[in-house]
Amino acid sequence: MNKIIDVPEADLQLLRQYDTPTICNVVELFDIRPRTAGYMDKRIQPCYPKLPPMVGYAATATFRSAAPPAAGNIYAALDQQIAAFTEMPWPPVVVFQDLDSPVASATFGEVMCTTYKSFGAAGLITSGAARDLDQVETLNFPCFADGVLCAHGYCHILALNIPIQVGGVTVQPGDLLHGDRNGVSTIPNQLASAVAQACPEYAAAEAIVLNYLKSDRIDPKGYAEARKACKERIDDLGKKLKAML
Repeated sequence: MNKIIDVPEADLQLLRQYDTPTICNVVELFDIRPRTAGYMDKRIQPCYPKLPPMVGYAATATFRSAAPPAAGNIYAALDQQIAAFTEMPWPPVVVFQDLDSPVASATFGEVMCTTYKSFGAAGLITSGAARDLDQVETLNFPCFADGVLCAHGYCHILALNIPIQVGGVTVQPGDLLHGDRNGVSTIPNQLASAVAQACPEYAAAEAIVLNYLKSDRIDPKGYAEARKACKERIDDLGKKLKAML
């Protein structure tokens, strides 16, 4: 496993104050990856859209439920999984790739989510399905899934802390993730502090246009001027961020 960059807690807290689209906008300014890369596609949907942004480091795993495991019981690897949390930066976000096609049953429910939250996880993402939605909702534990199924089948965890594919994104163990009702994005770990600290400036630039539109008197000329001022501030921010690379 590659060395994981541990982001200062103050910067993680700052990232939690902004929505995922703003995070994506700021990451784009570094111009280090295509604008169509790094975020999960529409298959990965929030189970609880009203929860605040989730930020944490990927604790990856693969999963199956269509047939019983070759050995052990269906929850045999759960103890190992939560024990591995202590080997990674904090907080972990549990990320599952469901290897069954089609998905046979739910990846998680009330017991698993209660377990993960009790051991410090910030949330859960699966390319598979969810269940126990009412019970998990009371936990205020962000979850993201590709649909809902009522049964858990023969759920078992195959491998821990390996590269996986979820929502069209390759997720490495320890990748920094940001998710809210808009979806989930990775944040390059080495840029995370700079992204966090740039968010207020980006939001202030957009506020130029938004505040103008809230004023009593607006016209196309004034709107164009506000958009120009916003663009200039964002361009300046982009130049500053690129200079940090």
